[in-house]
Amino acid sequence: MAQTLALPPEATGTAEKKAPLRWSHPALAALVYAAIVIVAQLIIHRNLADYVGPDNDDVMRLVEVRDFLAGQGWFDMMQYRLGLAGGTLMHWSRFIDLPIASLILFFRMFLSPEGAEAAALTVWPLMLVLPLMFFMGLAGRRIAGVEGMHFSLILTALFVLLSPRFVPGSIDHDNVQLGLVALTVAMLVDESYRPRNFAIAAIALAIQLGIGAETTPFVAVACMSVACLWAWKGEIFAPAARAFALTLTIAVSAAFFSLVPPRLYSMITCDNLSLGFYGITSAGCVGLLLSSIFASRLSRPLRIAILAVNGAFVFAITVALAPQCLRNPLSDLDPMLVDFWLSRVTEAQSIISVANRQPDTLGVFYATGLLAMLVCAFRILRGTRPSLHAMLMALIAINWVITLVQVRGTEFANLLAIPPLALMIAELRKNYMADPKNLRAILLYAGTLLASVPAVWAVGGALASKGVVNGLMVAAPVKAEETANCTSRQALRPIADLEPGVVAAASNLGAPLLRFTPHRTLSGPYHRDPDGMMAELLIGLAEPQQAEALLHEAKVTIVVFCKGDPQVELVSERAPKGLYAQLSAGQVPAYLEPIAASAESDVQFFRVTPQN
Repeated sequence: MAQTLALPPEATGTAEKKAPLRWSHPALAALVYAAIVIVAQLIIHRNLADYVGPDNDDVMRLVEVRDFLAGQGWFDMMQYRLGLAGGTLMHWSRFIDLPIASLILFFRMFLSPEGAEAAALTVWPLMLVLPLMFFMGLAGRRIAGVEGMHFSLILTALFVLLSPRFVPGSIDHDNVQLGLVALTVAMLVDESYRPRNFAIAAIALAIQLGIGAETTPFVAVACMSVACLWAWKGEIFAPAARAFALTLTIAVSAAFFSLVPPRLYSMITCDNLSLGFYGITSAGCVGLLLSSIFASRLSRPLRIAILAVNGAFVFAITVALAPQCLRNPLSDLDPMLVDFWLSRVTEAQSIISVANRQPDTLGVFYATGLLAMLVCAFRILRGTRPSLHAMLMALIAINWVITLVQVRGTEFANLLAIPPLALMIAELRKNYMADPKNLRAILLYAGTLLASVPAVWAVGGALASKGVVNGLMVAAPVKAEETANCTSRQALRPIADLEPGVVAAASNLGAPLLRFTPHRTLSGPYHRDPDGMMAELLIGLAEPQQAEALLHEAKVTIVVFCKGDPQVELVSERAPKGLYAQLSAGQVPAYLEPIAASAESDVQFFRVTPQN
């Protein structure tokens, strides 16, 4: 039995036996690589204009953390200053708020409140580099030995350096989710099937569900992969299956009861952990647990039949409990919001949209994941560790398919592509080292290494689409809206000290308004605020006389207008007689009283005069 469970030859080798401890141990190697990456990040981003990341979600997270530190309850996820009267129930998680808030409290012992925020927001994303590097190094070590570990670490280091998720100020939850995905893979690729590792993977999956819904498809495929391993391997995998199913049941229960207030226990939502995902996950875990206890000794065909019955049971629970979660949670958005907002969000673009608008980025989004899937498919067909590569292929594929619909899945697909590509690169290097004069071996090794780095595809795409002049890429001209200063503290200062009111402004200004002013804003770029976004859009589209009635209906006291905002430009183009178009032309209706602002500001402010 010991021979049956031993790692295959690909995962070990003479290189591992000869390697010094500091280079063969994943923790020590990860520490070295992570230190280099963190120093590089600090050098590259040393002159950031703001200590908060440029993404609206980074700003909104800081607003949420501030509210939490100011006394808003653990279970109270309302953003009272966003949307119509009463606020907006957000779908984010205290699992992320808590560590960031803790760091801010720690730094407040030494620094001013703003300095504490700056220090915490710098440290948090950099702290996450080390665990990510360790998990990816461990995955590479388990799959491909010491050489594979180093190639995995090298590719991960490049991934981090080129990702906006680990830049100082990036406090959205995607960086944590990437680390948890890496942890899950590092545990699931254990081909000795130690129950402890599968239990750890289950905990990582439960935390992912507790943080956000972005990785829900990954969680589902990971669970199905474990179930399929049980059906295929049988008794040899039964202890790992039991550990996984039992731990995930306990962990997802802990996440549910620690995040969901009792009054919302029966509420079904598809963009965060609720009774829907909790019930579906628990049903699958119970089925796998009972199967692994009572059916592991049955023949493979019978186990596969039982697996099919379990799958049908989980599907039935899904249809009965949360049928709406079988479709895109954004599919219920009003068509106007899709047109004016969602279709313009970069990370929500489909492959068709990318091909039409930015064909030079297709390689960045799709090439590396596709290459990794082809490598896995080739190994499966060759019979080389087929169970391992089938699981890796499934985990990459689900995120790659998501990327076809929305490019937000790119980073997860590219990260998951690293382990199988690291194994391939390590093997090609061995072939090259065995015969350094073999041109074919050199080209295969170098070509695969380059093709495994998304940045190479980015450079190639840019060169192909823009050409090279005197050895330099021709840069596209900067658009006016990209230079408009509408969201900084200085730009919004004229209304920062006014009595709290209600602001109508383009959705891109929503999070900065919450950060820098005391006001409530109708609109923010969040699907949980459809009514507020609709109210703001209708105001901008309406002719001035109608807009006045809409402003008073929404109890708006201040209009914040940024002519260079992309949404404002679109609204002005679609409704040339509308309020936004009139303001762009300098035609200010009588019911809007200008508020003094700097002549250099790109923002105009107006006080809405009360109704007579």
